[in-house]
Formats: sequence, structure tokens, C-alpha cells
Amino acid sequence: MQVRFCGVRGSTPAPGIDYVRYGGHTCCLALSHDNSDTPTLVLDAGIGLRAVTRALDGQPFTGTILLTHLHWDHMLELPFFAAGDRPDAKTTVLLPEQEDRRDAVSVLEHIMSPPYFPIRPAQLRGEWTFDNVGPGEHAIEGFTVLVREIPHKGGRTFGYRISDRRSTLAYMPDHCPTMLGPGEHGFGQYHPAALELAHEADLLVHDAQLFPHELAAEASFGHSVADYAVELASRAHARSVALFHHRYDRSDDALDQLAQRLGRDTPGEDGPTVTVAAEGAVVQL
Repeated sequence: MQVRFCGVRGSTPAPGIDYVRYGGHTCCLALSHDNSDTPTLVLDAGIGLRAVTRALDGQPFTGTILLTHLHWDHMLELPFFAAGDRPDAKTTVLLPEQEDRRDAVSVLEHIMSPPYFPIRPAQLRGEWTFDNVGPGEHAIEGFTVLVREIPHKGGRTFGYRISDRRSTLAYMPDHCPTMLGPGEHGFGQYHPAALELAHEADLLVHDAQLFPHELAAEASFGHSVADYAVELASRAHARSVALFHHRYDRSDDALDQLAQRLGRDTPGEDGPTVTVAAEGAVVQL
């Protein structure tokens, strides 16, 4: 499995010279099977979705976009997806099943229709299919995807465990474990859903928006401390963890400091490999 980091920022894009090395685009990963560089499964549709169009190099997208939740930073680029908004493209969009069981199109139309946006989902060019996905195991684009609900503020949010039978990716970009209590370190509970998704994963991509000294003031925003992500990976015996969903005002220098504090080049008895996710990175699992 090839994992391409197309956008690693959270909440809102971060343009400017202070955000060049790690990137300012919001959440998006593109997954390809081992025998191809062509992405067929995309996780979230933040501004990083633009990089999927570039990766396709003029070809139409044929595949699935799987959304973790419906906050703007995870789906705002969807109607601007050039590789999908063309007559020869075929795109499926899967979003978390809402508690009121509304159909996917009506949910998306709340933020993609006049007067908020000039067109509705059904007016995109190409062949588009919109549907809900619920907890459980699903077959999507040749991958096996385990879906679990995880705590996050302001709408139903899923984490995903994606396998191609040879390698496994766990993806929890927005996760607020303190909603379940402080846990033993004060960073939140290491709860069953998170541990199941991350169990022996080759790569865990996890929310690391907060630093420990910020948690008291900002935990109510719905995100994790970077240290929680590393400890979760260690407890779940994941082989590596990529710290993700960087705060919009977190500069390159500040992320360098995070890498110096928590980074680890090789796995060991004390835990997994730890990297700070950067836009444009490609990882072969």
C-alpha cells in the first residue's frame, strides 16, 4: 500500500512562509495499491485533495473518497476536485451515517447548495455516487476497511483501519479522547475503539493538534495531544505513527521542535517510529 500525504493541516489552511516545509493544506491522504501509483481510495477531502489531481497527471479519477466527518477542513475541497469534476470521471463519496439516518446527498446539500455554494452535489460533472457508511467492516476499492466511531466534538466522527492483506493503515485525524475522561496521563482515555483501529498497524496517522501545555485551554475544541498519539501507538503495538492535523498556526519551526521532542527514527522496546507528517511525503507500507 502506498500512502501519499496530500494535506496535513487541521481546522483551516495555513498559507505563508512559516508553513512551507510541512505544508498548509488541510486533511487528505491518497492510497494506492502496490502495483500502481494511481490513487483509488482518498481519505478526507480537505484542500490537500488538489494534490490527488496532480498525482493523476491529467487522468480522470476513478475511485472512492471516504470522509471521517463533515467539518469544513475535511470536505471543503470536494466540489473543486478537478480530477473528479469532469465527464469521464467516476467518483464515489462515502460519509459517516448520521444519527438521524438522512441520505448522503441531503446531508451534503446543507453546505453545498445555494446560497452557500452555486451548485448542488448532483450537478458535478462526471459520474458521482453519494452514500453513507456505518461502523463495521467494508470492502472499498480492493481494501478492507474497518470503521469505528471515535469521540470528537460537533458531529459523528469515524476512524478507519485500512488493509490490503499485506499492510495496514490506521487513520484517526480528529480524535478527542478527553471526552471519555482524563485517563492515567491526563491526555484522555486509551479506549477500545482507538486501540482496535491502531492494533499492530504498520502506520497510525493520528490527530496531534495540541501540545501538552495547550490541552487545558483547548481540549473542548475536540482534538488530541501529540503525546497521546505516540502512547496510543505504543499500547496498540503499531509499528509507526505519523503526527497529523497540525494546528493552523503551528509554524515549521514549532513542528521541528515537536519532531526533536517526540521523533524516533526506528522502532524499539519503548515504542514505534514517530514522524511529523509533512505534505507531499509518500510512504510505502
